[in-house]
Amino acid sequence: MKILLAPAETKNSGGENKPFCKQNFFLEELFEKRQEIFNIYEDFVLNSTIEELSKWFGLKKLDEVEKYKQSLKEKPTMKAITRYEGVAFDALAYNSLDKNAQKYIDENVLLFSNLFGPIKANDLIPDYKYKQGAKLPNINVEKFYLDNFTDALDEFVQEEVIDLRAGFYEKFYKVKKANVLTFKFIKDGKVVSHWAKFYRGKLLQEIAKNNIKNHSEFMDMQISGLKLQEIQEKKNIKLLIMNIED
Repeated sequence: MKILLAPAETKNSGGENKPFCKQNFFLEELFEKRQEIFNIYEDFVLNSTIEELSKWFGLKKLDEVEKYKQSLKEKPTMKAITRYEGVAFDALAYNSLDKNAQKYIDENVLLFSNLFGPIKANDLIPDYKYKQGAKLPNINVEKFYLDNFTDALDEFVQEEVIDLRAGFYEKFYKVKKANVLTFKFIKDGKVVSHWAKFYRGKLLQEIAKNNIKNHSEFMDMQISGLKLQEIQEKKNIKLLIMNIED
């Protein structure tokens, strides 16, 4: 069973591992595809003005724009799961987990980078900026990864998936073969977004701590603050409606 997770706009800086290279990613046989997008990104960033990049990155502070108007080729890297920073990643609290739970996440969680495409939690990536939905010249990045990585991902995830992504990231990979559990979070009768990010991180934390191996084990797990309200089924997907309890 594999778990799919969205990235975050905000990144932790720094890193101690070697820069961008084939050995930093799973599915090494597809590295040239990642490199194709990487090179287009590099060319675009290095040849755009600060003002153009301010809009493209979604950054108002020009010193921040300057930080990202640099080549990524020599930047140090760190695990993707520790590179991203945000509500879901705060709730996951990866660095506070024991070694077994961290290993579970490293081996079983897939993230979907707007730049690097589908990556494992322990793939090594630099500090980069790529606003969700931003477009590079003459290429649809989401469709590129969808077209080139779907077969390999189908084989990697095998029969069962827990999908904790926001809907946008289905553009990178849509699970058609495996059985999927996905989630909607309700509070006081309304669908919530901020809390959804938090509870996606919390769900992943509990899955890792309990070494959940399949859907059956997940359904038997109790999660503090959440109560299953309804299950909606469509083809290979079960949507679990989770009520957030005070």
